[in-house]
Amino acid sequence: MGETDNRMVARRTLVVIGLLIATTALLMLGYETRRVLTWIVIAGFFAVALHPAVTWMTAKIPSCPRWLATLLVFVAGLAVLTGLITVFALPLAREGSQVAANLPTIIEDARSGRGPVGHLIERFHLLKYAQNNTGRIREYLTGLGAPALVFLRSIAAGITGAATIVVLSFLMVLQAPRLIDGFLALFAPHRAEHLRRVGHDCSRTITGYLTGNLMISAICGTLTYAVLRVMGVPYAGLIALFVGFADLIPLIGATLGAVAAGVTAFVHSTTAGIVVVVFFVLYQQLENHLLQPMIFARTVKLNPLTVLVAILMAVELAGILGALLAVPAAGILKILARDVWENRHGRPNAGPAIGEERTSAHAAGTTDTRAALQRGVGAGSPVATGHAPSR
Repeated sequence: MGETDNRMVARRTLVVIGLLIATTALLMLGYETRRVLTWIVIAGFFAVALHPAVTWMTAKIPSCPRWLATLLVFVAGLAVLTGLITVFALPLAREGSQVAANLPTIIEDARSGRGPVGHLIERFHLLKYAQNNTGRIREYLTGLGAPALVFLRSIAAGITGAATIVVLSFLMVLQAPRLIDGFLALFAPHRAEHLRRVGHDCSRTITGYLTGNLMISAICGTLTYAVLRVMGVPYAGLIALFVGFADLIPLIGATLGAVAAGVTAFVHSTTAGIVVVVFFVLYQQLENHLLQPMIFARTVKLNPLTVLVAILMAVELAGILGALLAVPAAGILKILARDVWENRHGRPNAGPAIGEERTSAHAAGTTDTRAALQRGVGAGSPVATGHAPSR
């Protein structure tokens, strides 16, 4: 008996050691491939957001194959993105060529203390500082070679990552019905229908988050344009467009937009610069503590306090990626917790947790598990119903 107990203890010890080794290896693998895993998470994020559009197109145009619908949706999305970039780039190129043509006059005005740049140089004695520190400035500029190379490498890595995310998103949307049906086929019809409904609620959470984020960026760009126009800052539309784009970036986007707008306003006049800086300080507090919680409470169906706490905790844990995923992750956790609670108490939810009921477009191209459930009920199958009906 003692020998049997020793064997059992040894076996359990080996199992625990094996689990620890496997967990350590898995964590090390995740750390070494963290960049690829980040790309996969972001690609899945956008794939879930674009999936309803592809499904809607395949339902409205039955003769359109899914690969063509996916391609058309991605081409349309890239066309919209390219159009927005063009709207931003064309005025920038035009103003840049005008500045290049007027560069000799600008330099002469700066040396003579005329114009906005000249006034700034005159006020802060920048020309005198440059003359007194020529050696240091030259040495500093000489040492910029290595950081510039690192910067170029980061740009190349960013372009590679963006292209990879687009390809991954395309393949995820294209293969979504097959992957979902293959996964749900592992379960009984009633359980598969339940999982499909919960997954649909989770996908609507992500779509609602993206919608809310776009609304917040539009509000930020509009208010920025109004303030810049009132203060007479040139290129107000261009700067406001940049601020709206930058505000889509979690955590640091609004700060980048505020820096660009503030510098341009200070070049125009000191009063305009102070007003713009004060506006962005106040707006940042308004967006973080009022706009984001209120809008996400409507689009993601979360309590404003939950939204704020989720964003703060996710930023501390995972930085920018955490800020990107905080709200949808909190919404998904809420849906899963509610589902577990209701099933544990014998009250499974028959409708969606958020948004409206699933349309026929959602079920296009997928296995109709609801029909399978009805057939099982019609046959009186206890497997299909999951339990015998109570009288």
